[in-house]
Amino acid sequence: MRRYVTLLTLTSCITAAALATESKPASAPPAADATKQVLDLEKEWVAAELKHDATKLQRILDDKFVFSYGGKKPADKATYIKEFTDGDIDPTESQTLSDESVIVDRDTAIVVGTDTASGTEKGSPYRVVFRYTVTYVHRQGHWLALAEHLVEVPSGK
Repeated sequence: MRRYVTLLTLTSCITAAALATESKPASAPPAADATKQVLDLEKEWVAAELKHDATKLQRILDDKFVFSYGGKKPADKATYIKEFTDGDIDPTESQTLSDESVIVDRDTAIVVGTDTASGTEKGSPYRVVFRYTVTYVHRQGHWLALAEHLVEVPSGK
């Protein structure tokens, strides 16, 4: 019995020491700071799309980034950046983000909002409204967009 108590005590001490010295990942900023940082990043992202800035999009999007639009096949980071920066690029001239709600949980943030885009395509002006959800992750001191889902809001709604 004495041997059992000694072994149990020794095991508890070793476990406590291991937990005390375990390396912990860098913590994400407090929720209020994280909310501001993510919303600022949203504005940078819109500006990068409008300027067709591949370098900035590379920095904003996580390497595992995935984008889905309606029922279309999801696109990865490279495909998404190409759509906004190469060849027959998106004709959007302005984007306005509104109705944004942010949820922060440690190193993950989710933004749900409305994106109103307008421009001219094939000589005709257009305006389209999307509802979107973006998931951000906090890695190595920076927020990165991990996933975005976009759905067009039918006109008149």
